[in-house]
Amino acid sequence: MKLIIMGPPGAGKGTHATNISQRLGVPWISTGDIFRHHKAAQTDFGKLIASYIDKGEFVPDEVTDRIVCDRLEQADARQGFLLDGYPRNLSQAEVLRKFLSDKSTCLDAALYLEVPPEEVKQRLLHRAVVQGRADDTEEVITHRLEVFFNSTKPLLDFYAQEGSLRQIDGVGEIPEIAARISAVLDEIESKR
Repeated sequence: MKLIIMGPPGAGKGTHATNISQRLGVPWISTGDIFRHHKAAQTDFGKLIASYIDKGEFVPDEVTDRIVCDRLEQADARQGFLLDGYPRNLSQAEVLRKFLSDKSTCLDAALYLEVPPEEVKQRLLHRAVVQGRADDTEEVITHRLEVFFNSTKPLLDFYAQEGSLRQIDGVGEIPEIAARISAVLDEIESKR
């Protein structure tokens, strides 16, 4: 199965992506993890990424597109994947659609975890303390949420028009949200 998982930063994508990936036997591909790896390794690419991430901005599309498409070419992702953090805008969605179309396939679903902005802010501030993440300051969080809702929100319309959008209530205890996701996956699998 070929899926993307979307939602504002702190919506719980990473928490639930692990379970989805294991259930489906597909790799969880997180652009955030890839970026943090390069940043921590202080590669030239990592330094470029840091110049954007540290300000709460997204890495430019052409760089991100190349990283994601290269990753989807790897053997473990050819039969399915769960993308987290990509696409973030309509341009990236078009690149992904063309990439999959060139492989004579398409996306099975775009999962969207809905979480109100105030809930997200509290989650991210808590995560910053627990994980010591420098990119989760209140100022950066506020900016990241503005960028998310301005540039990523149109993706909901894009995937709704394609018939692949599945909106999931992302508020509640982790097992409750996991059960909602599981029900959606059951529905998708039954239609394949």
